Amino acid sequence: MTYQESAWDESPSLKSYTLTNFRELPQIEALAEEKKFEMEVVGNVLPFKANNYVVEQLIDWGKIPTDPMYVLTFPQKGMLKPEHYKLMESTLKNTSDKKQIAEVANQIRLQLNPHPAGQMELNVPALNDGTKLYGMQHKYKETCLFFPSQSQTCHAYCSFCFRWPQFVGMDEMKFAMREGQQLVEYVSEHQEITDILFTGGDPMIMKAKIFSKYIAALIEAKLPNLRTIRIGTKALSYWPYKFLTDSDSEEMLETLTKITDSGLHLAFMAHFNHLNELSTPAVRAAIKEIRKTGAQIRTQSPVLAHINDDAEMWAEMWRKQVQLGCIPYYMFVVRDTGAQHYFGVPLVRAYEIFIKAYSSVSGLARTVRGPSMSATPGKVQVVGTTELNGNKLLILRFLQGRNPDWAHKPFFAKYDKNAIWLDDLKPASGKRFFFEEELDQIKAAKTD
Repeated sequence: MTYQESAWDESPSLKSYTLTNFRELPQIEALAEEKKFEMEVVGNVLPFKANNYVVEQLIDWGKIPTDPMYVLTFPQKGMLKPEHYKLMESTLKNTSDKKQIAEVANQIRLQLNPHPAGQMELNVPALNDGTKLYGMQHKYKETCLFFPSQSQTCHAYCSFCFRWPQFVGMDEMKFAMREGQQLVEYVSEHQEITDILFTGGDPMIMKAKIFSKYIAALIEAKLPNLRTIRIGTKALSYWPYKFLTDSDSEEMLETLTKITDSGLHLAFMAHFNHLNELSTPAVRAAIKEIRKTGAQIRTQSPVLAHINDDAEMWAEMWRKQVQLGCIPYYMFVVRDTGAQHYFGVPLVRAYEIFIKAYSSVSGLARTVRGPSMSATPGKVQVVGTTELNGNKLLILRFLQGRNPDWAHKPFFAKYDKNAIWLDDLKPASGKRFFFEEELDQIKAAKTD
């Protein structure tokens, strides 16, 4: 049996593995010293944390270094560009001074587009009195993102994560907010907001008693415009015991139930990057417990080179999710930050993977949308390819836009089999895409 079938009722305690102790793992001890050092080089720039559930139940150690869950959680040399790798490699070989190492790491990090899609410049909202709310983002009019300060970590880190600056000690790059009252005040001032998305990090890393205070503040405020609370989390994949046997699992489930009992819709936005994450008894049991609260589980993931760029795997993952009562929601494109060069899949190939998987599942799994880029102007979907006047083109459309009127508007780009992001594409005609002039005006208004 490839993956250990341990019973979830064993009540394990969470044990984390980082740069400080990963060498203690017997599976890591068996690796060559060169490989261990490579992990340390990369792990000093990009965040690294795994845990005992991932190590013992999700990774097939007989298939490393190509096992998808291993690549998803353990640093690989190719995740740094060669010039960045050499710089950190040289630093570690020449000094043990933590301050000097951190300075070099930050020098590299600042070259990795730490806050893509205008997150810092365009998305940070303010109260009517002018108070900037750096623990929130408001990009699309209906949805407000909230970053509780207690959720600025995860049970384990995904090596592709576009929120990696949250975890590397660069405090000026963090989104976090301590007070839920400012969230209530902002949503009250903005009647267009219907959805609040708790994100991080991972909100489900919080203790239930802390999370419940945020929820209580929202419920007690009786905001007439609020319809949905979303929770963006990978806890089901990385630590399903949060909803099964942790000391506060019952209280957490009760808090989720309070949301649905209040009349609000609870959307549990679960990140599953590979079919293997749905393979254990623990995750299946946790899904059942969450669904009992009245929550609806929607699933999403980017398409990732080295991990899941396989149409058959995606199709089977969507089938399994539907079987377990989850709703396939998004296939994303890897954002233009961090290790995009390593994980990025060309847009044309991402579309081919999507449509091949999509065409082989039943209608119940065809709720999924993609491949979608969360770019500066909005969520842009690759719809397909076509030919016009002898020219091959990419067809795109907005699923969400900074201007809501852009939604579902198709537009065309010149065919480019190597492009991996919106910024790599050129308009099919003219010098600019239809939205770019208005986007410039939005940027100017935000930065004035």
